Amino acid sequence: MKRNMIILTCMVLLSILTNAQQTKSNPEARIKELGIQLIKPTPPVANYVKAVRVGNMLYLAGHGPDKPEGGQIIGKVGDSLTLEQGRDAARLTGISLLSTLRGEIGDLNKVKRIVKVLGMVNAVATFDKHPQVMNGFSDLMVEVFGENGKHARSSVGVASLPNNIAVEIEMIVELKK
Repeated sequence: MKRNMIILTCMVLLSILTNAQQTKSNPEARIKELGIQLIKPTPPVANYVKAVRVGNMLYLAGHGPDKPEGGQIIGKVGDSLTLEQGRDAARLTGISLLSTLRGEIGDLNKVKRIVKVLGMVNAVATFDKHPQVMNGFSDLMVEVFGENGKHARSSVGVASLPNNIAVEIEMIVELKK
């Protein structure tokens, strides 16, 4: 009886660990777990496309911090926006990029790795914490993709961005073959 109980307990623990591991390696499940609502991708605002696929690489154009209810976060970090608000804008921009990414490939489980990111922060000249703002985006990618969400990144401050958005981010993604 005791032996059967030990075996049953081990089987339950193994099942829990297996499910946890599958969820960790399943970006679609992670999105649901985190309560993230992807948005309908917005159309380009000029003469370009939102994504270009070359082989198993997908290049995503610059995206801004699209609010779920519509509109974008606008303003300059260090003036009308705090560092924390900038970080939130970078996270929202990540959600916008994930929305376009899913729209292009149909399922985030097709992502092998987030490869490279360029983050531009609309900031006053004296602001120097651009990497901390961009952590809002980078932390989200790791939450969703785990180790495969870790990426090379550049974070720069700029004097202005289109329509005065707070952050613009572009991303390169490697897809599974």
